[in-house]
Amino acid sequence: MTADDAVREAAGLGTCALSDALDAMGLPGVLPGVRALSGVRAVAGRAVTVRLGPAGDGVPARHLCTSAVDSAGPGQVVVVAHPGPYEGTAPAGWGGILSLAAHRRGIEGVVVGGPVRDVDEARELGFGVFGLAPTPVTARGRVVETGWDEPIVIGEVTVRPGDLVVADENGVVVAPADRLPELLARARAIVSREAAIAAAVRAGVPVAEAMGRDYEEMLS
Repeated sequence: MTADDAVREAAGLGTCALSDALDAMGLPGVLPGVRALSGVRAVAGRAVTVRLGPAGDGVPARHLCTSAVDSAGPGQVVVVAHPGPYEGTAPAGWGGILSLAAHRRGIEGVVVGGPVRDVDEARELGFGVFGLAPTPVTARGRVVETGWDEPIVIGEVTVRPGDLVVADENGVVVAPADRLPELLARARAIVSREAAIAAAVRAGVPVAEAMGRDYEEMLS
């Protein structure tokens, strides 16, 4: 299986099965509170990472996330750590011009561990934006990029360049690149077992009987 095949399969399995598989492996992977904001299809790809922080004195040499966008392309997802703290309302860690540039480069989507803005523009483009919440507050003078293409942390999850990222309407899951074969195998098994339970329910088996101990022990 090629790397692209693995990403496509992971996207098809979905974040719920992948989250269950990570639980079974004893790994954190769900980005807390991050959700779909632009209302488009699920996205999946390899992580291109950016870390943000509060602005200091002076004007940054480049706008946040631009190096990551200019380096990335199809099969990749920009992932942005945007932890703050910030005075007052937290500003956006991503905006409309970045969505436009990323869309033009074929980037699959963006995941931000903080607020984003210009969600309507991303929706018009059909570009997947995932974040904590929409906001109109600009990053200018408030947020700067403090690093990119290096490990970042969102919640309790460490995201490394090249890690698997899958984002859909249920949330966002990140998995270490070197654990992908095991992750997919476990997720396949979970999907298969849940499909069998669902088939039993459709056949008229009471749900308590259909789920039984099998469902509770599925991750053991």
